[in-house]
Amino acid sequence: MFLSGNSLTLDPTDKRQCTSHQSNNTMQTEISCISTLGDFKVIPLEIFEIILGFVSVKDISMMSMVSKTINNRVINYISAPPGKKRLFPQDFHNHEQSDYTRSSIMEHYGSLGLLFKRCTLLSPTKERLKYIHKILSEISCFKFNGCSDPLHCFGLQCYGVFLQALTAGWDECECCQVYSFLCEVTNLPQKMEKVFNSKPGRFRKLELRIRTFCRGVLLNHRINRNDSAFWLRCILNQWPMINQARLLYVIFGPTSILHGHIAWVNMIRHEADENSLKELAEAVKLLRDTDANEWPENDDVILLEQLTVIPEKWHLENIARFLILCGSNICFSFMANKAVTGQDMELARLVVFLALVCEKDIYCMGWTVQIMQKICNIINTTYEKNVFLQNIENAFAQIIMDALQFVMSVGRDLVGHLVQPPAQAGDSTPFLTDGSPISS
Repeated sequence: MFLSGNSLTLDPTDKRQCTSHQSNNTMQTEISCISTLGDFKVIPLEIFEIILGFVSVKDISMMSMVSKTINNRVINYISAPPGKKRLFPQDFHNHEQSDYTRSSIMEHYGSLGLLFKRCTLLSPTKERLKYIHKILSEISCFKFNGCSDPLHCFGLQCYGVFLQALTAGWDECECCQVYSFLCEVTNLPQKMEKVFNSKPGRFRKLELRIRTFCRGVLLNHRINRNDSAFWLRCILNQWPMINQARLLYVIFGPTSILHGHIAWVNMIRHEADENSLKELAEAVKLLRDTDANEWPENDDVILLEQLTVIPEKWHLENIARFLILCGSNICFSFMANKAVTGQDMELARLVVFLALVCEKDIYCMGWTVQIMQKICNIINTTYEKNVFLQNIENAFAQIIMDALQFVMSVGRDLVGHLVQPPAQAGDSTPFLTDGSPISS
C-alpha cells in the first residue's frame, strides 16, 4: 500500500531489512565468541573441560588471560566436580608423605593462587575474595576450626602459600581488605579478645588455633621482610600494647613439646634456651627494622616491658637472653629506659645476667661492655656512673654468694660461669668512668 504526499511509503522489503540486520548482529557475536576460543571453537564445553584436566595449573592460569570467553570456561571448570577433585588435593594428614610430596602439594597451591589471581582479574577485590572464599570454604582444613588435628596438619600452610601468590604485588589497601575479609569470615578478633580476657592458658586449644592460623595463613610464607612486617602489623595494630604483647607470645612464644600448647611458665620458672626465644625476638626486630618505619622507638620499650611480665615477670636470665637476641639497638633502648627511670638495681642485675648469658652461650663479652659504655654515656655525672658500676659489682657479688650455697649440688661449672664474666667485664671498668676510680 502506498500513501501520497509527504506520507511514508511502506516498503514490503522493510521487514526483511530489519531481520537481516538482527541476523548480522547475532552472527557477529557468534563469530566474535568463536574467534576468542581459537582452535577450541569446534570442541564442546564438556570436552574442553576434559582437556583442561591434562593441562598444568600454570598453563591454565595463562589460558584464563587469553579472552573473557576462555576465562569463563576456566571458572566453570574450577567449580565443576572434576575440576575441584583435581585442583584441590586435601591429603594434609598423611604422616607417611615424603618431604618432596608435601613440598609439591604446597607448590601446587601456590600455582592455584596465581590461577585465581588471573581468572578473577577483572573483578573488584571484594568480589574476588567472596568468590575465592566460596570455593576454598569447602576445604575443612582451611577453616579456622575446621581441622581436628591442627598440630599435624599442613592445610593452613597450603592456604598461606595460596594467599601469598594471590596477593603478591597488591597494594596495601587491597591487602588490608584481605585481612579484614579473613577477620570477618573467621571471627578472628572476637576469638583473640576471648583469649585476652582470660588468664594465659585458660583456652589452650583456642590459643593454639590462633597461633597456627596467623602463622600458617598470614606470616610464614612471606618472602619479603617488609611484607611480613605489614601482615604482622595488621594482626597487632588494632589492639592496645598489652594485648599486642600477649598476642606476640601466643604466635611466636615457646610451646610444649608434648602437646604443642603455649608454654606460659617457661619464662618464669626455667632458664629458656635460645631456640625458645629466637622467633619471639625476630618478631620484635621485624616490627622495628623494616623500611616502613612505622614503629616508634618508644614502642619497643613499652612492648618489651609488657612482654617480659607475661604471665608474670620473667627470670632475669631469660630477659637477658631475649634482649641479646633482639639486637643492640632494642637492648640498649630497653636498658636505657631503666637508667633514666631510676631502676638502678634492676639495671645492674640485668647487666650481670647479660654477661652471664654471653659466657654461657659463648657470645662476645665485649658486646656487654659496649652496652655498659653506652649506658654510662647517657648518665649525667661521674658520681652517678660510679654508682651504676658499683651496683653492677654488688650484683655480681650477691649472685656469686647465692650460687656458692649450692655449689656442692650443682658442681663447679656454674661457679666458672659466674666468676669469669665479672673478671672479663672488670678489665674495661676504668674506661667506663673516664679513668675515675669507683667510689666505695
